Amino acid sequence: MDLFQWSVRVYFEDVDSGGIVYYANYLKFMERARTEWLRADGLDVAELEKKDRILFVVKSLEIEYSRPARLSDLLSVSIVLEEIGRVSLDLFQEITYDKQVLCSGRLRLACLHADTLRPIRIPAGIIRSL
Repeated sequence: MDLFQWSVRVYFEDVDSGGIVYYANYLKFMERARTEWLRADGLDVAELEKKDRILFVVKSLEIEYSRPARLSDLLSVSIVLEEIGRVSLDLFQEITYDKQVLCSGRLRLACLHADTLRPIRIPAGIIRSL
């Protein structure tokens, strides 16, 4: 499926005392990229929750760290939608700097009803947007 890319700069808040991105912050970069990916497809996560009572939450994640990112690096975070299930989306995400892979991960997003937090079928309109 289509590749989505989003850029993020590394700031002081993202690094440890050695100037290297703290490992958990890669997950924040990936989350922000997923939010922008949905927005680029016309799906605002706040509106989905408020109007449609739909949440997309991480159900599972497998991540591999290859190289460190450093203070002031401009990173590229990419997303490929690999599969659309009945109640889930499978994604591949990669973070690169200067065309070198720093971190990559596969994750499954579950579609939940905001009130019950139970899985629900992904609406056809959302599938069409993706």
